[in-house]
Amino acid sequence: MNDRNPELDGLVAVVTGGASGIGAAAAALLADRGASVAVLDLDPSGADDRHLALRCDVTDDGEVRAAVAEVAERLGGLDILVNNAGVGAQGTVEDNDDAEWHRVLDVNLLGVVRTTRAALPHLRASRAAAVVNTCSIAATAGLPARALYSASKGAILSLTLAMAADHLREGIRVNCVNPGTADTPWIGRLLAKAPDPAAERAALEARQPHGRLVSAVEVAGAIAYLASPSSGSTTGVALAVDGGMQGLRLRPEG
Repeated sequence: MNDRNPELDGLVAVVTGGASGIGAAAAALLADRGASVAVLDLDPSGADDRHLALRCDVTDDGEVRAAVAEVAERLGGLDILVNNAGVGAQGTVEDNDDAEWHRVLDVNLLGVVRTTRAALPHLRASRAAAVVNTCSIAATAGLPARALYSASKGAILSLTLAMAADHLREGIRVNCVNPGTADTPWIGRLLAKAPDPAAERAALEARQPHGRLVSAVEVAGAIAYLASPSSGSTTGVALAVDGGMQGLRLRPEG
């Protein structure tokens, strides 16, 4: 990226799941805008060498607390937390057993709880504290065969609002981004498994009014905006980055 902008100079950002996809794009953009960035990831080997890259499993409270403490010590605090780590899931409500429900919720929902909980003492000491959660269009629109994933992201939307209310008077803003179907490694793996990957990709593109998948860079731009002190009056907001999928109802062409 080439978006050097000093608005985040002096701030420290943590991005979970920051070694690939949306997380990597967000970490890069925050660094371009002046932040010192730490990436927490199960496999941090793909992280940009500008970042402090630490292995961290968001399902392990001890690992999360240790990683956040290390970031704060090595980088001098913590101002921005991007809760991006997550896993996907397919199927209707009857297609996944209890173990899979627990696994996905442990990452997608409780992962946010653990990292935010560990970060809060540092965020309270910040002059420009912001939490940005990666949510999804699945939180606000009914998508077929996404029951478990949708439930996890619906919980993130509600949690975002609750945290925004709880921590506003502590000077901590909390928002989320709601991407549409994004061109990420997870979607790439789903397409590779489809009987006709090209047709499946075309179907995913067609359901978004602007006719294509959302890019990771576009989601990163929304994350960087919500993380910035320039959005200081924005909290408790779900910012859609979905090509109009949630809000628009276009007439068919022709």
